[in-house]
Amino acid sequence: MRRQRRIIGVFGSGTESHEAWVIPLARWIAEAGFDLLTGAGGGVMSAAAGAFVAVEGRRGASLGIIPGTVGADGRYQPRPGYPNTDIELPIYTHLPLSGEQGTDPMSRNHINVLTPHALVALPGGAGTAAEAALALRYGKPLILHGPLEAFRRFPAEAERTTSLERVTEFLLAATR
Repeated sequence: MRRQRRIIGVFGSGTESHEAWVIPLARWIAEAGFDLLTGAGGGVMSAAAGAFVAVEGRRGASLGIIPGTVGADGRYQPRPGYPNTDIELPIYTHLPLSGEQGTDPMSRNHINVLTPHALVALPGGAGTAAEAALALRYGKPLILHGPLEAFRRFPAEAERTTSLERVTEFLLAATR
């Protein structure tokens, strides 16, 4: 019997990398044998994918959900800067919305949240907060990781931690 692959979603700022928080997390995800899913952009997404693919002998793949648009001429265009260079399996979507519009049906955030088995949100803006809200809406396991003051705009019911050990415990329990 084949076992389904386990995917961990990591989300956060598209401009700030928060490397002190994301690099140890992404390495652990790779070493534990999971696949990594991000939004495939810069900041936290790029730092997570880079740290993940740098792990020698890992079994998992770096997946990225790409925002894009289809023009009046019918041609598809990914958002500029997507995917980052460490995405091994890009998943292209026609879904252009993000940020303040992150819970809109035309946002790729729904795919970002529904695909992984568990999610870790790092500090980020409106788009990351929208992903956290969607995770709670859809009943997906979610933990917020980083300085607690960075999550003031996030849903109150989401667990917050500064401990990588707590994050790893949470992910192992959520992916059994």
